[in-house]
Amino acid sequence: MDMKSNLRNRLVMAAAMLAVGATLAQAHQEASDAASGTNPLADKVRAANSRFLDIKAATAEGYAPIPCASGITGGAMGIHYVNGQYLKDDKIDIARPEAVMYEPMADGKLTLVAVEYITSKGPASLDGQLFNFNSAPNRYGLGEFYELHVWAWKGNPTGTFADMNPKVSCEHAMAPSQ
Repeated sequence: MDMKSNLRNRLVMAAAMLAVGATLAQAHQEASDAASGTNPLADKVRAANSRFLDIKAATAEGYAPIPCASGITGGAMGIHYVNGQYLKDDKIDIARPEAVMYEPMADGKLTLVAVEYITSKGPASLDGQLFNFNSAPNRYGLGEFYELHVWAWKGNPTGTFADMNPKVSCEHAMAPSQ
């Protein structure tokens, strides 16, 4: 093999290795984005509701807390701050979620992790994402309803729209007597 052919082969191999590396890096980034909750609807929800990073905004808009919700098999939803007026009107508005969800932290602060949209009219969807159906009776004492969690501030390894998040805990929620 002459020197030109050898150099050409090396360049072709180097280019092929760079292409494979770039493809693997892109696949890793896409997997990372999926795990961190990055998707178009989550981005829209975050943009429309980031005012709730400050819990005072939620209470000023009429949201009130209900106890921290943990999953039977682990994970949690956190403390829901629910707006009773929005819950009653059955409207789906990206900037007016029926519930805003906070994770209680060890220092006593609450960190915004997600929002939840709820309606009794269905089947329901938001930007093409179908809501989950909850039959009655249920643990919330509500009639049949449709709901959609959007984990826009804390990635959920089980999915951006899953009910429970294994990365969220109620461990630091205050007991009712506190």
